[in-house]
Amino acid sequence: IISFLVYISSPGEIFYKQVRVGANGVRFTLAKFRTMYIGSEDKTGPVWSKKQDPRITFIGRVLRKYHLDEIPQLLNVLYGHMSIIGPRPERPEIIEEIIREIPYYTRRLKVKPGLTGWAQIKGGYDETIDDVKNKLKLDFYYIENISILLDIKIILKTLFIVLKGRGQ
Repeated sequence: IISFLVYISSPGEIFYKQVRVGANGVRFTLAKFRTMYIGSEDKTGPVWSKKQDPRITFIGRVLRKYHLDEIPQLLNVLYGHMSIIGPRPERPEIIEEIIREIPYYTRRLKVKPGLTGWAQIKGGYDETIDDVKNKLKLDFYYIENISILLDIKIILKTLFIVLKGRGQ
């Protein structure tokens, strides 16, 4: 159903593939359902998405609201690039930009990235470097306190957020 909705929402591929950085700086291809119009970064290059982003299709907004665009990332978990819980993986270009401002950001790359994480359930959406700094603190908290109980708490809170439609 999601594939069909993406297909009819705008011309282009159903899946969006993007290089991301995983544990120890290893790059991998992350898959998502496409939520933006084709060529949305042709003029700007890689940029952070923002609330009310005009590049996002109508169906894309619904998929993002309920995090349904993330479902294909389960393949990344099966391939071993990601885990269910951990810091979200970021694009290499964005990481380079962040490292210029926050050199210790690379410490976050010591663990496998995840579908969801402490920063996702506690922080907002990354639109500025200050948002990144706040989420980085939350990611470090998770890395320093990894436990099965914390993971269960994150999964339960994630389910609540998804069911409430509290995505972007």
